[in-house]
Amino acid sequence: MRRDFGMADKVLPTIPKEQRTRVAHFLEKQGFKQQALAVSTDPEHRFELALQLGELKIAYQLAVEAESEQKWKQLAELAISKCQFGLAQECLHHAQDYGGLLLLATASGNANMVNKLAEGAEKDGKNNVAFMSYFLQGKIDCCLELLIKTGRLPEAAFLARTYLPSQVSRVVKMWRENLSKVNQKAAESLADPTEYENLFPGLKEAFVVEDYVKETHTDLRPAKEYPLVTPNEERNLLEEAKGFEPSGGVVSQESEEEELVPSPKPVVAPPVPGNSDPLPMTKDEKALLDLDDDLDNLDLEDIDTTDINLDEEILDD
Repeated sequence: MRRDFGMADKVLPTIPKEQRTRVAHFLEKQGFKQQALAVSTDPEHRFELALQLGELKIAYQLAVEAESEQKWKQLAELAISKCQFGLAQECLHHAQDYGGLLLLATASGNANMVNKLAEGAEKDGKNNVAFMSYFLQGKIDCCLELLIKTGRLPEAAFLARTYLPSQVSRVVKMWRENLSKVNQKAAESLADPTEYENLFPGLKEAFVVEDYVKETHTDLRPAKEYPLVTPNEERNLLEEAKGFEPSGGVVSQESEEEELVPSPKPVVAPPVPGNSDPLPMTKDEKALLDLDDDLDNLDLEDIDTTDINLDEEILDD
């Protein structure tokens, strides 16, 4: 090769198109990949050359034309290596690479992207990625509903026991109903913490802690504040929640049950009609009143009971 590319450009139009790919392969073997990319007419060959040369625009156009999941993944890797994260995100979306999107979103600290990824992954049935995306955002309610939706009731029960104690009773009930179809005895052995508080010490305190966490963890903190956040293993939520009283918007299960029981209404005596004088007593009422007075003044010790036999049977006349 004389490296006379000017002459090669003049000769190229005379070469049939079906032969140009062979020429491109020859140029590639000689190390002239840029020239091979310009000469080749095979989309597959051109895409491989574009990746090797880092030609993002050409590779992107070829990926759009091919609509190949594999090509989008390859282009996404190239875009990430060149710090073109916007292009990488688009490529991963086209490739439906939810794992790659989760890695990209968490590495870049993009909360909005994580939220959209969670919704999209759940919609497309990528439950593992959806669960992790919700969990990273602190949306434990969504995690719980996702487990229930997918029939993972045992996992849902343990998740609720750990993070959402107010939901344990509801999940255990569903777990019992589902398990009873297979093993009735096993279903009956499941204990509801709200029914057997003696088996679950600290349940009431857990309700308070749940309300405390819900009210104090409403906003997402920037990733740059990570060094300022106390690690969970060094925190004592029971101590932090002491003296905490939930606001009107957050009510634990225990307080909800108390509200369902109506408070007794005070018994109000019927109003006395008017302020008029009391009505005069009738003759019979006056006689009964005199009889009561006589009974009150009666002295039972003066009665002679010597002729009375209490053991004698009472016979009808």
